[in-house]
Amino acid sequence: MNIYDHRKKLERERTKGVPYRGVSLYCYAEELGFTMTLEDCLADMYDMGATGLEILANGHIENYPNPGEEWLENWFFLLEKYDIEPVEYGHWVDSRMIPEKQLSTKQSYEMLVRDITLASKLGFTVMRTKLGVVDEILNPVPNWREFIEMALPVAEEHNVRMCPELHQPTALKSAMVDDYVEFIEKTGTKHFGLNIDLGVFQTADRLEIPGYDDKPCQPEDMVDLLPYTYACHAKFTHMTEDLEDPTHPYKEILAVMIREQWDGCLLSEYEGKNKDVPGYSSDQLRKQHVMMRKLLGEID
Repeated sequence: MNIYDHRKKLERERTKGVPYRGVSLYCYAEELGFTMTLEDCLADMYDMGATGLEILANGHIENYPNPGEEWLENWFFLLEKYDIEPVEYGHWVDSRMIPEKQLSTKQSYEMLVRDITLASKLGFTVMRTKLGVVDEILNPVPNWREFIEMALPVAEEHNVRMCPELHQPTALKSAMVDDYVEFIEKTGTKHFGLNIDLGVFQTADRLEIPGYDDKPCQPEDMVDLLPYTYACHAKFTHMTEDLEDPTHPYKEILAVMIREQWDGCLLSEYEGKNKDVPGYSSDQLRKQHVMMRKLLGEID
């Protein structure tokens, strides 16, 4: 079965108009390569009924950006074996990787093309495109429009969508987000969009950054952005024994998504403690997925 047929099979099994569940391999960061293999992670996802996968390209692809044929063969074998859909390919446009010097528009474009090509080769349709930033509230480098627009034809050719992440301390109602939406509407593109990190709704342990309004975003703030949102990071830092997230209002968040019939992927992103303790991240993920299954109407 090729990756196109595999994805269509998984899509047929999903409920239309309702988000589906996935996991970022970042959750296993302290165990992957030590106490767990890639197959162990995908088997764990399969066991909790999570079908969508996010990887971080430079951390999870062997010999990135040039994986060998043996690695690629195993990659596609494992996706089919565990009913996993490659959803989001996490990568960086390292516009400021050299201190005090910004990459040129051409250099940034070439970096984008490299990752668009590899993401497509691995079966991904969404890219979490981290842009270089210029301040603590994550405003992107000033030439982001130029190199993103240059890359749009390549993204269209490979059927991938480049999506900067709206991450704390970014406010969903902000000039930066307005700029992204304006770019989408002006170009009419379907190959640039958004990834909303649900940590923007965190109600405790907020960041203390000069110039940042510490008031959390509200779930209703998503409504106008969901049509441009192709994946979300289901951020969490702790699940209680009674399967509740005490710091993110998931009941309200998912209610808005269901009401608006958003049916993208919720990619779990665990950023809590004890990630180096064997099995701890998996236990936290399982608790979160039971909570999400209830809120999504998968179980009573």
